[in-house]
Amino acid sequence: MARSSSSRSLALSRAPAAFAGDIDGFIAFLDLERGLSRHTRENYQRDLDQCAKFLSEKKDVADWRTVDAAQAAEWFHSLSRREFAPASLARKLTALRVFARHLVREKLRADDFTTLLTGPKLGRRLPETLSAEEIARLIAAPNGGDPASLRDRALLELFYSSGLRVSELAEVMLQQLDLEQGFLRVFGKGSKERVVPVGGRACDALALYLAAGRPHFVKARTGSQLFLSNRGGALSRITLWYIVKKHARRAGITKNVKPHALRHSFATHLLGGGADLRAIQEMLGHASIATTQIYTAVESQRLLDHHAKFHPRNRT
Repeated sequence: MARSSSSRSLALSRAPAAFAGDIDGFIAFLDLERGLSRHTRENYQRDLDQCAKFLSEKKDVADWRTVDAAQAAEWFHSLSRREFAPASLARKLTALRVFARHLVREKLRADDFTTLLTGPKLGRRLPETLSAEEIARLIAAPNGGDPASLRDRALLELFYSSGLRVSELAEVMLQQLDLEQGFLRVFGKGSKERVVPVGGRACDALALYLAAGRPHFVKARTGSQLFLSNRGGALSRITLWYIVKKHARRAGITKNVKPHALRHSFATHLLGGGADLRAIQEMLGHASIATTQIYTAVESQRLLDHHAKFHPRNRT
């Protein structure tokens, strides 16, 4: 039986054979039990393959069962000398830690060989956001009546109105959307379902796209994806990235606008308007309120910037 392209890319382990089976079992666990995205699973597999190659060159390491803490630390320290970004190092360490715990949980090892490892300290970087005026210009950029413009305006409206992740926007299906009631069912990280509101302007743009835009993209094998490409399939994350970038340029926005900036702007603008942090957490689909709290820092920084710019005692 032929494997799907997704399964094939994940199953082709680059690790030495003695290490590969445990990695593949772990990746399958992340898919079936944890519901992690393909992107995350592929990153974890690459990181573990890299670690396995390093460890396999140690004469006293036969497989994952014979790895000790010192050898794991040696691998991680070798990465530190190769100019990896701190965020990349942190991800690689997370992959190894989660994998080590998996081995213990599955009784493939008696101990966790990563307990003594410490990762790089990551400075808290505030997310890039757009002002309400910049958002308005961005959404207005696809102003034509052609199918592509109707689609792009609808997806930008929905993106900002509901604070979706890029992957969530790309995977929205028709049956998840209720324009009459103004809400969308979203399946986020770990396939967790949440319901998010869809604003009036977004509903109007979506209704117009569904009536006069989407039918032009439908092909014989088109499924029920909401946003379609010229070939009739779902828009990819890369295409969404391109669409946002293209219209940001058309709108004359000089910031380096990334798709996630709409999600960050959604949260920051809600908080600035007085929305409750718990409500924002629920709409964003954050598992922890601590993740959502970074937007309080964004809002605080905005107030400080305004104070520095406009208060008469701050002017030189």
